[in-house]
Amino acid sequence: MAKRDLKEQIRLIVNADHWDPFQVLGIHIIEKEGRKAVTVRAFLPEAEETWVVDVDTRNSYKMERINEAGFFEAIFVERKEVFPYYIRTKSSDGMISEFYDPYSFMPVLTGFDLYLMGEGRHYKKYEKFGAHVMEIDGIKGVHFAVWAPNAKCVSVIGDFNKWDGRRHPMRVLGSSGIWEIFIPGLKEGELYKFEIKSRFNKYITVKADPYAFYFELRPKSASIVYDINKYKWNDREWMEMRSKKNWLKSPISIYEVHLGSWMRMPEEGDGYLTYGEIADRLTTYVEEMGYTHIELLPVTEHPLDASWGYQTIGYFAPTSRYGTPEDFMYFVDKCHQNNIGVILDWAPAHFPTDGHGLGFFDGTCLYEHEDPRKGFHPDWGTKIFNYGRNEVRNFLISNALFWLEKYHIDGLRVDAVASMLYLDYSRKEGEWVPNIFGGRENLEAIDFLKGFNEIAHQNYPGVLTIAEESTAWPGVSRPTYLGGLGFSLKWNMGWMHDMLEYMSRDSVHRKYHHNNLTFSLLYAFTENFVLAFSHDEVVHGKLSMLNKMPGDMFQKFANLRLLCGYMYGHPGKKLLFMGGEFGQWDEWNHDKSLDWHLMRFRPHRCLQKFVMDLNHLYRSEPALYEVDFHHQGFEWIDFHDADQSVISFIRKAKDPRDFLVIVCNFTPVPRMGYRFGVPENCFYKEILNSDSQIYWGSNLGNAGGAWAENIPWQGRPYSINITLPPLSVLIFKPVISPSSA
Repeated sequence: MAKRDLKEQIRLIVNADHWDPFQVLGIHIIEKEGRKAVTVRAFLPEAEETWVVDVDTRNSYKMERINEAGFFEAIFVERKEVFPYYIRTKSSDGMISEFYDPYSFMPVLTGFDLYLMGEGRHYKKYEKFGAHVMEIDGIKGVHFAVWAPNAKCVSVIGDFNKWDGRRHPMRVLGSSGIWEIFIPGLKEGELYKFEIKSRFNKYITVKADPYAFYFELRPKSASIVYDINKYKWNDREWMEMRSKKNWLKSPISIYEVHLGSWMRMPEEGDGYLTYGEIADRLTTYVEEMGYTHIELLPVTEHPLDASWGYQTIGYFAPTSRYGTPEDFMYFVDKCHQNNIGVILDWAPAHFPTDGHGLGFFDGTCLYEHEDPRKGFHPDWGTKIFNYGRNEVRNFLISNALFWLEKYHIDGLRVDAVASMLYLDYSRKEGEWVPNIFGGRENLEAIDFLKGFNEIAHQNYPGVLTIAEESTAWPGVSRPTYLGGLGFSLKWNMGWMHDMLEYMSRDSVHRKYHHNNLTFSLLYAFTENFVLAFSHDEVVHGKLSMLNKMPGDMFQKFANLRLLCGYMYGHPGKKLLFMGGEFGQWDEWNHDKSLDWHLMRFRPHRCLQKFVMDLNHLYRSEPALYEVDFHHQGFEWIDFHDADQSVISFIRKAKDPRDFLVIVCNFTPVPRMGYRFGVPENCFYKEILNSDSQIYWGSNLGNAGGAWAENIPWQGRPYSINITLPPLSVLIFKPVISPSSA
């Protein structure tokens, strides 16, 4: 390298403008006076003096300062080959430091890595990108990698280099747009970000690591080097069971939880519980209540509490609000040891515009669409991913697999799927761009969702993928080879809307809206549905579940028990947001704990016991879960009794001889001598009565059950005559043997 060229290269290094600092810094073979020689160059602005120390001989050689900013060089005219070395420095205050030179190491990422990343098929990309503690040639340090194809220079900055972007510029690997560096001596716990200088418009930014495993507690935003491979899991039995489980034919009763507001510590200023504290309390509670799964609102790192986690910055990091990544692993492990599955809400539909996030990452719209008609979400003020870009698809799919692999997560509930499927979602005419065929379907997003589901199910048998999809898009929970999107399950938003609208009406008007009760059975088997009363239904003026119910206090509780009972009888898996199980009066507030003090009062304790008994009954009766997604598992007895707002139906197990009879009265009027048809001539044991006094009901019932009579009714050969309590659900189980009645 000619002197003039070297001078220009040094200028670029000093100004943090060099696209390939490894070309200049580190150890190189050069030509000196017509002969081969070796040079070592380093930019060390904090050093007064520097030396190169030969690792083999321990001899030290002083380096010459050849630029006032702190660029040093040592030339070894007697050497013909590169050699292992480290650098010793002396600062102006006399401090001596020794370290291995980051610019003496070869690339860590391989050509095969780059090939898979370019194709969008590197599904363990999280093992290569971000910050990884590792050892190279016996030297410990941290390897950093980031994708920024439109940058002219990318540097790692942190406390270790005084956040000086000149100190650790990275190398770019060919035309891949991937930048990397191994920095020896760094350890777990280091704070860092990436300083990015774009090739366009002199744009300079500082970004958090998209692949960071851990972050500072908000409002701080630095990424933290963290080794996530240290935790020793104790859930082998659960994981082996899960891989063989057919969840579609198993009970799924989900308790939806926001970790920051399920329970807090009033004795500590209403502070958060840690992951460990939540694990010990929540698993005990959920196991006692009989739920099969916990679904967590997003635990991925997010800057704004009020987003509830749905505006994610750290897609690979559990939020530091409640502890470390290892602490969250303990939470999942504890759930599994108590036979509780863990589902995460996942938000690949959009991301926030915060300056340290993914938006305009390298001075261009890298992760998002440039056209705001495709890349900006008007409802949430967020960016929309460009699903047509291989690297973006790879980022998201590898992220999904990351949670399944590294955190043993049992399912991902994908948020806002409808907003992904439609280009005109929440947009007026002229505010969206049609697809290549002129349609409104987002073809790239559809392809992404299919790919995500195929890869997740292929690699992790027994894992659930669940769509929050609010339209009539066909085949959401059907396999991709049949033209579906490939999800395991889909939230039944229509049933939820119809039922809440129906239940909020005064009972005297319900007979005019009987269709709300029965309409769902026209489409109940077109998808694998989850019946969900989620967090979205108890915020923003929608009232709590209990407060939606009409009538006096007695009727409110009775109505909510009735609603829950009907949900558990209706085909489909179940989900209830926290607080609904004991009758929270106030709307959910993410900034405070649930009102656990209400458990001092009998109505709330009784409602909680009802939900607990429902869960345990549900799990013990195959008729309530084995055939959820086929008409053979459900049979109407009578859905015509609109005047009395009563419905009755049969739920069947895989063995049709195993069945239950369910009757619901949606008025506060008790129905004495209510007769309805049954298929078998036997005793029908009353195994659940929501009006029982143990649930704070009026205690009307049938003294344990009723015998069928040889009186044909409603097209059936037999019938039973019962007392139907007000605002109640009754479940009867046929007992063929009189002695067991």
